[in-house]
Amino acid sequence: MRFFDAHCHLQDERLLPILDAVMERARQAGVTDMMCCGCEERDWPLVGNLARRFPQVRASFGLHPWHVSTRGPDWMETLRRFLSDVPSAIGEIGLDHTLDRTRFEEQETVLIAQLQLARELHRPVSIHCRQAWGRLLELLDHHGWPENGLMFHSFSGPKELVPSLTRHGAYCSFSGSITHPRNIRGRKALAAVPLDRLLIETDAPDLLPSLPPEALAPGVNRDLPVNEPAYLPLILGVAAEIRTTLPETLAEATRANALSLWHLS
Repeated sequence: MRFFDAHCHLQDERLLPILDAVMERARQAGVTDMMCCGCEERDWPLVGNLARRFPQVRASFGLHPWHVSTRGPDWMETLRRFLSDVPSAIGEIGLDHTLDRTRFEEQETVLIAQLQLARELHRPVSIHCRQAWGRLLELLDHHGWPENGLMFHSFSGPKELVPSLTRHGAYCSFSGSITHPRNIRGRKALAAVPLDRLLIETDAPDLLPSLPPEALAPGVNRDLPVNEPAYLPLILGVAAEIRTTLPETLAEATRANALSLWHLS
């Protein structure tokens, strides 16, 4: 089986020092492609360098809602430059209403600017949404849904949202959170997504899936283990159980979906 990790952060300081080992473990696990998402101006150069260094790493650049307050005055020009330097998507962008309410309007301004840029440059988009589904959908309806593809990363919405999202051509991506039995909401949403709109991701180094200690990568800090793309087959295996389908079928479909979304051959 071959796997596509639809969303990860290989540039994170927890992975960079051990990246050669991380990439080798991913290769051994059958993870042939990884979408590495930048979140702020200071990590965009790292993402670009990783995409040049590793042919299996795809690049995505965006300003995450967590980092809107740290952006520089020329952040849009900088983002344009990185998007033109390597084949890439836009993301991770979005809304997060678990943060300071006084920043909500600023989040929206930044999100709308990046959605407009995605339309202008004909780029697909990776969207982060936490506790802001109603407002996010209002903005997409008003300003226009991305025409060249979008995914909702580590999908956290209810299953009732799925039909309206997929009608707009969106993909829903699921992470290691679905491996936790108490995540009933996430499992129900996963089961509701049409197969041709489904993606699987790690969101490495965060959202470590539920796994036995012996499944942890060798040499990692077992007191503070981090997630990595090599765990994607485990996540996909749980997803296959939830959907009562063969892992081979799900691996093939989610990889094909990712290639289609990101306009890759």
